[in-house]
Amino acid sequence: MRAYYFDDLPGDQRLPHDSGKIVSDETLDSIGVLHWHIPVNEADGHQAVDLVAKERNYKNRDIIVITKESLGDEYETKIKNFYKEHMHEDEEIRYIVEGSGFFDVREHATESWIRCHMSAGDLMVLPAGIYHRFSLDEKNRVRTMRLFKDEPKWIAYNRGSETDENPYRLDYLKTLAVH
Repeated sequence: MRAYYFDDLPGDQRLPHDSGKIVSDETLDSIGVLHWHIPVNEADGHQAVDLVAKERNYKNRDIIVITKESLGDEYETKIKNFYKEHMHEDEEIRYIVEGSGFFDVREHATESWIRCHMSAGDLMVLPAGIYHRFSLDEKNRVRTMRLFKDEPKWIAYNRGSETDENPYRLDYLKTLAVH
């Protein structure tokens, strides 16, 4: 995974938008973003993902394929929806099995976007309450394992005044004060 500050220039969300300013692992850690690289083709890969799942108490998982072919008429709507700034009340954990894409996470102190380019073998955990968004890159294809603590669900709360007061958002902000 490569992390850098988003350039905030207009243009297709699937382009790199690379400001040239790299983001360190320490900065990602400070906002609660965790990541690992677990090669997909290694025999130990599934065991490593299983270990992370066990450590974080994830009980369920599924695979989602995001392509024009897999989503059909819903493709454009889904892509736009994923790219709206939002948060979840659960951690979001994704393991890229095939393809690539961008997770943009909001750095709270500066309101800057940090763009994380992920490809096969990258695993990321976003804390509950962090504002983020997702986009495919120019390859327009990703196959991702989603892990869940309980039953699979994906509920996005788009950023707004109500979301800013969401208890999970407020809890997330408290964790930032500790750092």
